[in-house]
Amino acid sequence: MRITTFNVNGLRSALKKGFAHWLDAARPDVLCLQEVRWHEAAAKVREELLEPLGYHDHWRHAERPGYSGVALWSRRKPDRVAADLGVDEFDGEGRLLVADFGRLRVASVYVPSGSSGEARQEAKFRFLDHFATWLEDQRRRRRPVVVCGDLNVAHTERDLENWRGNRNHSGFLPEERAWLTRVLDSGWVDTWRAPPPRWVAFRLHLVVQPRAGAREERRLAHRLPAGDAERGPRRERRVGPRTRTPTVGPCAAHGGVRRTALVTGPTA
Repeated sequence: MRITTFNVNGLRSALKKGFAHWLDAARPDVLCLQEVRWHEAAAKVREELLEPLGYHDHWRHAERPGYSGVALWSRRKPDRVAADLGVDEFDGEGRLLVADFGRLRVASVYVPSGSSGEARQEAKFRFLDHFATWLEDQRRRRRPVVVCGDLNVAHTERDLENWRGNRNHSGFLPEERAWLTRVLDSGWVDTWRAPPPRWVAFRLHLVVQPRAGAREERRLAHRLPAGDAERGPRRERRVGPRTRTPTVGPCAAHGGVRRTALVTGPTA
């Protein structure tokens, strides 16, 4: 089974930049999406794109239009689909979607960003606490689990080209990095970093925003699919100009996955 995770930074925008052509060519078995931000188009996307390609689609939209949202599309119909952490503060933001395929559980998660201010950073810390509890519950179930998504956390200095300049910024704060260390120490496996080491080059680029000049985007170099996958996760080619790059990896869904694994996608 090949699982792909992709922060699309707005599905409407991604479709304008070649996302449909990429999906038609790539045909992953499971596709986890984050930052969908287009709840009113689900029926149209299903009819015009997903059904012709043979995909089952599930969505968890944010209550606020044009904000957040995750999706999980699969060639096989899931046995069970569930959403949310069970926390009122975050369940309306469309942050988590989980699907079961036999014993294999796949989750698409989008962790909040704290970059807009102190209040939002505090909310991010609360989400991380609740998410850590959820992760621990999944780990104790002793079933193969693949968590894909955008954690909005760079773990170590080698994850950022300009790590010194980001030490006091959301996404690279000591508390966030320590959180991810605790998650990995609890038994989750960063299979991008698991031996043998696999590396990707940093791909920083400028995104020109009308009336706002240019801003620098960070791209994580680490990817957390399952521990004994036949080959490691890899980057797909870029979908189009100034688009994000999906991360792809195989996963033995027939019982070959014996270790819990964490999969993260790009933060920018």
